[in-house]
Amino acid sequence: MSVMDMTRASIADRMALQYEVEQFLFDEAALLDERRYEEWLQLLAEDIHYWMPIRRTMTQRNIDREFTKPGDMAFFDEDYQLLGARVRKLGAGSAWSEDPPSRSRHFVTNVRVAAIEGADISVSSCFCVYRTRLNTEIDHWTGRREDIVRRNGTSFLLARRHLFLDHTLLLSTNLSTIF
Repeated sequence: MSVMDMTRASIADRMALQYEVEQFLFDEAALLDERRYEEWLQLLAEDIHYWMPIRRTMTQRNIDREFTKPGDMAFFDEDYQLLGARVRKLGAGSAWSEDPPSRSRHFVTNVRVAAIEGADISVSSCFCVYRTRLNTEIDHWTGRREDIVRRNGTSFLLARRHLFLDHTLLLSTNLSTIF
């Protein structure tokens, strides 16, 4: 469906697309929670941009500078190759921050299909990631995501993930978790 087609699509078509996108995002979250990183990597498009800018507390006058911009400092600014290297490092047991491995739970909610352009579907959602590590470390991160999910035959690929944390100060000892 093109953008114009979506505005004219029947409610049944819109509901079916919403359901398919939600199931893709829920399945992706399950793979991450189950530490099935190689399978997760297969859900990514080769041109993926995985980015989490830094959030700063700004006055109302400067609110447009609340998040760093692409090319500026960011918690994550990764492509397929960098994400693949991270997955390989996790799989090899050489990621000191994940030995022993963390336990995580990814919650995805408020999923909204925003627009469709060809095979690319713009999706916004909210997330909460809860992680425990060792015996006493507990982290949780909340925020919103702006994803592009690309139709790939009968399934989808994640072509972009931009994560916007609600937090301005992170007390986590590391950010080895995949959001």
